[in-house]
Parts: sequence; C-alpha cells; structure tokens
Amino acid sequence: VQLQASGGGLVQTGDSLRLSCVASGRSFSSYTVAWFRQAPGKEREFVAHISYGGGSTVDADSVKGRFTISRDDAKKSGYLQMNGLKPEDTAVYYCNVDTGVGPGLPWGQGTQVTVSS
Repeated sequence: VQLQASGGGLVQTGDSLRLSCVASGRSFSSYTVAWFRQAPGKEREFVAHISYGGGSTVDADSVKGRFTISRDDAKKSGYLQMNGLKPEDTAVYYCNVDTGVGPGLPWGQGTQVTVSS
C-alpha cells in the first residue's frame, strides 16, 4: 500500500483545515493509520493515529482537543481535521501506517500547512 497526503494550505491562526490521506493498493483497512509532521529545523513527530476498524485513536498532547483523526475504509482514506490552528502547527504533514514501533512505509511528499499569526 502507498499513502498520499493532501489538503494543506496557508491559513490564519484559529482557522481549520482537513487533511486527506488516500491509499493505493490493497489492505488499507487492516492498517493503523497515522499522521506525522515535521516543522522547519525540527525532527518529524507523531501527531495522531487511528487503529484498523477505527476503534481507537491516539493524539499527541500538543493537538489534543483540536485535531481529530478519522478514516473511511470504503474510500481507502484517512483524514485529519485540524481546528484552532496555531502558528506552531506549521509543518509538512505526512500520513503513514503505524506498526506500533514507528512508521511502516517510505515517506511520501507530505502536504504543507502554514499558519500565520
């Protein structure tokens, strides 16, 4: 399976964005899907993941209460609804599968999110 993120853009503080992650190939529904981000000059960090079947989600403390991860297996898609965006959310956002010990696929291009103050 390969995953491609999209939906980023330039927004202002407090705005919302919805990122999409579309899978090609089979077996999307059997994977835990995760979002990561990498800000300029920083290491890539975990944002959120959602288990196969959508039964459980985990969010990083920095996005709790503002970001919501979801998935639609029929569409082979994952989503990251981002509300209350802050300048510190500025980063390239990537989706991947979460093996439990880290990402399981080669990184795609990601999608740029820029939040202006």
